[in-house]
Amino acid sequence: MKKIKFDTLRQLILVFILIVICIVWAILSPNFLTMNNLMNVVRQASYTAIASVGMTMVIIIGEIDLSAGSLIAASGMIAAGVYKATSNIVLSFGAAILCGIGVGLFNGVLCAKGRLPGFIATLASMTILRALGYIITDGDPISVMDKTFIALGTGYLWFIPIPVILMIICIAAGSFIMNKTRFGRYVYAVGGNAETSKWSGLNVDKIKILVYVFMGLLTAIAGIIVAARLGSGQPSAGNGFEMDCITAAVVGGTSMAGGKGKISGTIVGVLLLTVLVNGMTLIDINSYWQQVIKGIIIVVSVLMDTRGKKAE
Repeated sequence: MKKIKFDTLRQLILVFILIVICIVWAILSPNFLTMNNLMNVVRQASYTAIASVGMTMVIIIGEIDLSAGSLIAASGMIAAGVYKATSNIVLSFGAAILCGIGVGLFNGVLCAKGRLPGFIATLASMTILRALGYIITDGDPISVMDKTFIALGTGYLWFIPIPVILMIICIAAGSFIMNKTRFGRYVYAVGGNAETSKWSGLNVDKIKILVYVFMGLLTAIAGIIVAARLGSGQPSAGNGFEMDCITAAVVGGTSMAGGKGKISGTIVGVLLLTVLVNGMTLIDINSYWQQVIKGIIIVVSVLMDTRGKKAE
């Protein structure tokens, strides 16, 4: 009988836990299985999943991105501000995406060329972006209630929410890159051992920069969705968002040491965390206790990763 790999077993366990949590919430709250709540769950999961695809790639190369939450706010404010000034949806979303790419490039260059740890480089970006957001807006949201703008966050294509369609596209693109392209193999190689990869002829700096650029692009898309859903770009948006993405990736089996992880596992992690928080909110569990539970989940996930390495 063929032995099941630890990573495969871990994903199966996560799916089982997700099913059990759904059953528990359905029993404890009659509102959990209502269509309105389920649509709310998938919308919440959508933008977290989009950015988590990029976060998974960043962690696989052995780095981290703490600027995701601030970039959610910055890209949302740019999208809202440009649309309010021009009424041009293409220009609005294009400017926000360029912002994301620019921030990703900045983070990547600091890590690759400046030799700064990802933690330090993105901590600086996080602080700068958040501060600039408050300075430029005076702490006030940039409201845009135009139907064209908010459709991306609240609208449907046929019966499917538009954010979910964007999520599926981003997940498919990320999975294709990581599983079917030479670049994806290079990402795993760099995360496994950057020095060996360099001696093997890989341009490690370029790979790191491109991964951060991809992260910035996906986070900007998530930021646009958040702004469209709220009907405004808010300087306070995305607080703690980077931790949600990191938690989803780690819960899904991505190793904080780099070199290992799957986007499919991260998506299961996103769904598990979104359903968990949604159910806790429905049964009125204090938000501070929700954070405690998330912290415990991170510790357990990292311990599982450590035990998994010993078992290999």
